[in-house]
Amino acid sequence: MGAHTYIRNYVHVVFSTKHRLRSLSTLQIRMHVWRYIAGIAEQNGFPALAVGGYDDHCHVLIELPATIMISKAVQKIKGVSSKWLTDTYTEFNDFAWQEGYSAFSVSTSQVKRVVEYIDRQEEHHKRIDFKDEYIEFLKRNNIQYDDRYVFG
Repeated sequence: MGAHTYIRNYVHVVFSTKHRLRSLSTLQIRMHVWRYIAGIAEQNGFPALAVGGYDDHCHVLIELPATIMISKAVQKIKGVSSKWLTDTYTEFNDFAWQEGYSAFSVSTSQVKRVVEYIDRQEEHHKRIDFKDEYIEFLKRNNIQYDDRYVFG
C-alpha cells in the first residue's frame, strides 16, 4: 500500500448452518462458537467487532483491511470454526456451514447500530425467523434473488 492509502471497510457477513439445521441450539455452544469466530478473525488480521446469531445462523461484523478479500475472510471463519466444532464436540461430527454467505457493506456511522443488532440476536429471533430476516436483508440491499435457491 502506498503512503497515502487509507481504508476503513466494515462488512456485515451472514451465513447459515448447512440445510439451516438448528445445530447451535444452546446458548452455551453459541457463546463458544461466537468467541472462537472472533478469535479466528483477530488472528487473521480482520477484527470482528461483533459476532452473534441464533441456532441456525451467524452474523459477523468485521473490519477488512485492503489486503484481505471478503471471500477469503469468510472462508477462514467458516472453515476453521467448522473444523474446530467437529474436532472439539462429538455431537458436531457432521456439522457444516452452508456453502454460500451474504456480505453487506456498513458505513462508519452505522457500525454501532449493527453491533447492537448482532448483540441482540437472541431477543430478535423470538419475533422473526432467520429466513424472513435474511430475505429482508436482501431486499433492503436491492439484491436480486430467486426464492427457490436463496437457501439452496
